[in-house]
Amino acid sequence: MRILMVCTANICRSPTAEAVMRHRLGRAGLQGRIELDSAGTRAGSTPMPADPRSIAHAARRGYDLAPLRSRPVTRLDFDRFDLIVPMDRSHVTQLAALVPAVPPAQVRLLMSFARISGLSEEVPDPYYGGAAGFEHVLDLVELACDGLLEYLYSPQGSR
Repeated sequence: MRILMVCTANICRSPTAEAVMRHRLGRAGLQGRIELDSAGTRAGSTPMPADPRSIAHAARRGYDLAPLRSRPVTRLDFDRFDLIVPMDRSHVTQLAALVPAVPPAQVRLLMSFARISGLSEEVPDPYYGGAAGFEHVLDLVELACDGLLEYLYSPQGSR
C-alpha cells in the first residue's frame, strides 16, 4: 500500500500528516509494509524543509518533520500511489485537474478517516496563524491518522 498526503505547499499540513502516520505505522509494526510520502498542489520545484513552526510543534509531540522536503504533486503520483489523501476540498479540486481519465489512486480527504463525528471535514491551513493553529492541525491529524490506521486493517483498506 502506498499513501500520499497532500496540501498546498507541502510545508505544514501534509508533512505533519506524513510524520504522524509514519509514527503510527511504526508503533503498529507496519513501517516497511506501507510507503508514505507527501506533496503539494502548489509546491515549487525546489525542495523546501517543513515550516519551522510545524517542525517545532510536531517535535513536542514526538514527530520528526526535519528530514522531510517539499515536492509538487504530479500526474505520475496517480500511478504510484494507491491512496491520495488531501487536507481540504481545494486540494481535491486541484488534484482533479491532474487526474488521468481513469485514476488508479483513490482520493479521500484525511478527515474522512476520523472516527469522531462533528469535526471539520478539512484540516485548516495554519500557515498565517499562530501557535494554536499548528496545535489544532496536530490534534486533527492525529485523530484522522488513527482512523486511517484502522482503515488499513479493514477489508476495504487492505490490499
